[in-house]
This record gives sequence, structure tokens and C-alpha cells, in this order.
Amino acid sequence: MIEMVSEQLKGPDVWLGRDLQARDDWVVDLDEDDIAEIDAALAIVKSHGATIPFDRELFPLDRLRATIERVFDLVSNGYGVALLRGLPRERYTPADCELIYWGIGCHLGTAVSQSPRGDMIGYVRDEGVSMGDPNARGYKTAGELQFHCDQLPTDILGLFCVNDARSGGESHIVSALAIHNVIRDEHPELLPHLYEPINVDWRGDEPEGQPPWYRVPMFSVADGKITSRFTNRFFVRSTMRHGEDLAPTSEQWAALEFAHSVAERPEMRLTMTFRPGDMQFINNHTTLHGRSTFEDWDEPHRKRLLLRLWVAVDDARRRPLSPLLDERYHWVSVGGIPRRDVA
Repeated sequence: MIEMVSEQLKGPDVWLGRDLQARDDWVVDLDEDDIAEIDAALAIVKSHGATIPFDRELFPLDRLRATIERVFDLVSNGYGVALLRGLPRERYTPADCELIYWGIGCHLGTAVSQSPRGDMIGYVRDEGVSMGDPNARGYKTAGELQFHCDQLPTDILGLFCVNDARSGGESHIVSALAIHNVIRDEHPELLPHLYEPINVDWRGDEPEGQPPWYRVPMFSVADGKITSRFTNRFFVRSTMRHGEDLAPTSEQWAALEFAHSVAERPEMRLTMTFRPGDMQFINNHTTLHGRSTFEDWDEPHRKRLLLRLWVAVDDARRRPLSPLLDERYHWVSVGGIPRRDVA
């Protein structure tokens, strides 16, 4: 019998986007002293000739520690979302931005590999790929991204805006727990099917020796805490290229479709328009994120670029996870998605 929660969920991580949009206590501003400390830490890293990955000790942030702890608390124990704003992006090269973001991220937890290529920082930009390619990833396109979570090693997902788009590309966040409440209230018969494991396509990123798909429930529970693992429906549908028997049941598909339709409701979403220098951090277990289509600049040096971090949180501080998600512990222990030879 799969454990599930049928009661109404309550807490700071259960919210409607329209309510969060009207307040600003999820935005954390950097002041000039904070920026001076970041500059000093950056100078230390560069004086050592260090490259990513480097340890947090090489990027000391004593004064900023309380601010970073506030960000951590907002993400892990609060709304599940925080925006760190105020870094003067124009002062820094793109390479400096990577060092700064890595350094700050390391003070939140342990950054892990995001792909078989060993990417410790992901580059979210339009690379001209098409989702018609069976191994394409949405973050390498300029198209809309459906609401989803990132892969299992990730407790905190981070994005740093190096360059914004000419237009569009807004970031959308929804509370997965608020979606759970809507499903419970409007279609309770669908909820159990979201606690059943569903096959999801790795889209070419499977670790060595693993099948090209994995199984995961969209909702699971541990110690009374619900975790969401919602994925893009495209990744569920494309699993069938590996065998028709991997298709979700009609009940699972209906539940997925309804859950995503709830996420798309205007009142559910918090929308952010990134400014260069913005750092967004979200809880990968309690929120879903998506993106609107964007139009890019013609000049190569101005094209939209976000840096992505996957941060694993120390076991003593992270959200409890169901045994159905034990795969998370394995990937974290080996440093994220293991490197392998890829095209």
C-alpha cells in the first residue's frame, strides 16, 4: 500500500502565486557592504587561480552568512522560493559571474553534477535545438518550458541571470503543495494515481548501465512531508519510444493532465522577470518551475544566458524523502549525475 496524504495541506510552502506576487518578503536585497565582501571573495579565488569546482572556504562570506541563511530558510522552510537581488552585473565578466554564483551556492550546500558530461554549472540558453530531437533538453531552446521539477540529486535549484532576453523568458513558479490541495478538492479520485510510480524518459542523460528511463511518483510522503517530482509531460510521453508497455495508465495520464492544467491557472503562479545579476533559488521538492517563450538579441554577447546550479543539502537540514526516492541518496553520494562518454 502506497502511503499518501488526503488531508488539506497547510504551511508557508502552500501558497497561491497571486498572494506571493503581492508581497516582497521572498526578495532578499544585497547592500554595498555585501557586494564588497563578494568582491573580496572573488579576488581570493582569482588570486589562487582556482576554477570550478572549488571549496566554499576559498570564497569566504562571513558578513553575508546571515543573508545566505535567510535565503536557505526561505527556500527550505518557508515559501520554497527566494530571489537574491542587487548584484551589479555590469561590473563582472561572465566568467566572474560563474565564480561568484558557485561560491554563493556552495554556502547553501553541495553543488552536484547535472549531466553525464559532468556539468557543474548548466548554461540555460537557446542553442537552436529542437524538442523533436529525442535527446533534446528544453533549457537549450527559446521555447516555453512546462512546469516541472529538475532531477533527483537536486534539493535547491539555482539560476543566475547573466543576460536577460530582448523580450519574454519570464520565470514562473508554482507551489506543488497548493496543486495537491486543488486536486484533492476538485478531483480527489485522481490523487492516488499521482502517488504511483510513472516512467520518465532520461532523454539521453541516463547514467552508465541504467535504462534510458526511470520510475518515480509525482507525489510521495515521508514523516508527513510531501515531496513533488512532477516532470514535463513530454518526458513521460517520449518514454514510449523505448516500449509501449512503459506508457502511463489512462488514470495516471488523466491525473498528470489535470495537475498541469491546475499549474497553468493564472492565480497559481508567481512570475519573475529576471534582471542581470538576479539569483533565484527554489525548493526542488515543493515547487514547480516553468518559463515563457523568449525573443533573443541579435548580438552574440547580449544573448539570454542563465547559469544553473543543482545544490544538495546536508541530510540533517533537508526535507525528509520517501524510500521511493532512495535514488536521490545514491546520486548525491557520487556527486550527482555520473560522468560518461556522450556525443
